[in-house]
Amino acid sequence: MTVPAQSPLVAAAPLPAPDLSLVSTGLIAEFEAAGVLQWADVHVAHRLAQLAGEGRPDVVLAAALAVWAARAGSVCVEIDAVAGELFETGEERIDTTSLPWPAVDPWLAALTESPLVGCEPDGPRRPLRLAGTRLYLDRYWREEELVREALQRRIARPAPMVDAAILDRSLAALFSGDTASGQRDACRTAAGSWVSVIAGGPGTGKTTTIGRLLLTFHELGLRRIALAAPTGKAAVRLGEAVRAQFVLHGAGELADRVEAVTLHRLLGLRPGGAPSSGSADVLPHDVIVVDEMSMVSLPLMARLLAAVRPDTRLVLVGDPDQLASVEAGAVLADLTESPSASRLGVVRLTQNFRFGSDIARVADAIRSGEADAVVAALRAGSAATVLVETGFQTVPEDLRERVVEVGALIHESALAGDVSGALAALEGHRVLCGHRTGPYGVAAWNRHVHQWLSDAAPGYAAEGEWYPGRPVLVTENSAELGLFNGDSGVVVATSGGPRVAFPGGRIVPVHLLDAVATAHAMTVHKAQGSQFAAVSLILPPPGSPLLTRQLLYTAVTRAKTRITLYGQAEAVVDAVQRPARRASGLRTRL
Repeated sequence: MTVPAQSPLVAAAPLPAPDLSLVSTGLIAEFEAAGVLQWADVHVAHRLAQLAGEGRPDVVLAAALAVWAARAGSVCVEIDAVAGELFETGEERIDTTSLPWPAVDPWLAALTESPLVGCEPDGPRRPLRLAGTRLYLDRYWREEELVREALQRRIARPAPMVDAAILDRSLAALFSGDTASGQRDACRTAAGSWVSVIAGGPGTGKTTTIGRLLLTFHELGLRRIALAAPTGKAAVRLGEAVRAQFVLHGAGELADRVEAVTLHRLLGLRPGGAPSSGSADVLPHDVIVVDEMSMVSLPLMARLLAAVRPDTRLVLVGDPDQLASVEAGAVLADLTESPSASRLGVVRLTQNFRFGSDIARVADAIRSGEADAVVAALRAGSAATVLVETGFQTVPEDLRERVVEVGALIHESALAGDVSGALAALEGHRVLCGHRTGPYGVAAWNRHVHQWLSDAAPGYAAEGEWYPGRPVLVTENSAELGLFNGDSGVVVATSGGPRVAFPGGRIVPVHLLDAVATAHAMTVHKAQGSQFAAVSLILPPPGSPLLTRQLLYTAVTRAKTRITLYGQAEAVVDAVQRPARRASGLRTRL
């Protein structure tokens, strides 16, 4: 299957001219015209400046950059380093070297004197807060302070009392041999600390450790235990993994008492962070375990710490090398990289029990920033880790064949009403993209895959939108259906018409679903927390602002047996050499 050269599979799209705000003039207009700022950043900054009676262009620019930083995932903007930050327009990076950046010292002096800015720690409460060279929107500074102070109080308290004999007996029964030494150490640390962090990559036994840790807590007499995760999908998977550990270790009678919930549900929050009518001021639990901490934002962490009793053990679990929350902050990375990591009870699990050595080797090299080693491993001839160098002028034939093969299995099972077979086939392979839109994005690749399947099996989607075998992704939480943003399922034929089957036995009539998208391809962000037998990653070209070390690492570690990267070796190098950086004061101030 070859696409004519004049109609490449991936065609470059011209960038639209930026929409400039009507209030932009002078200095700030230059930054907006260059694409550094968007109209929303500018309008918020101008409105705040108007309310405060602040008219200096460099202060208004700083305010707009603080708004931009929060939108980009940082909790502050570093005034002395912002000129070197990465900015983007669409899918391209912006060269900011020619922009008229203010000199740092006069800029900081102007901010210190501004009625728009309060100075940390004792300055008056104003819309912006300057702490050293970091400029925050006041909300994020206060949330960071809450998290910092709450964690410092926890590590300063005398350690909780633990019956050493019971702890030793429980750990000896649950762990044997040297292979589990890291997991055993993590359990011992969590049992004897008011706050602890269990960090590790996929396959290092984090959820296994959680299950055994809960059994240990039960032996120690700690029975009021909460399990939570930032997404519904992660909560379901956590609950299943913990129950499996209970059954494995002869505690099946406890399995029915285990329920993992979303953090929002635990805290009584509605989507968007507003407290629900059932919100509790202080959570009553003896132990709270939060999984997938890499996806927990600073505001959500602040909510959690404000609700946890001082005598509750807090156990935070996750992979700090994965993509961070889509909202502001990178809390888990801040905790694990803090100078106070040992006092925070950080234990890293390093032994991999899941991946083949080749995938693990590539993931480790990505995490370590060894670009040449990553490319060499991908070119070494392993069947498990492959780089297909392509400019997408023609369809990568092996990708088309794999998509068609797996799609046919899904379709056949779904058409026959075989729910378990369709779900199992759905986990066999997935196309992942770094972008949502554009020629390298999910929307375009969903169209490509759908066309390939339709060409291979005429009538594939003849039954309209809800055709058997259609993979779907939930895009909004639906508590009444037990479905959450990020859950994936597949349309299956039943005697009562088409239904969508989800892991865990949920089968939902299609007329109840109004917030789903076709998921032949997914973003790497949406795939976070999922695993597939094989993964095909569509690499954007070098220069994409989304090409980061964390994105590449997260994509590679979604694959159990095979990861294939399609694109240019230069894009791999670009990603490995550019770790995503989120400005924060938390890690240095803990």
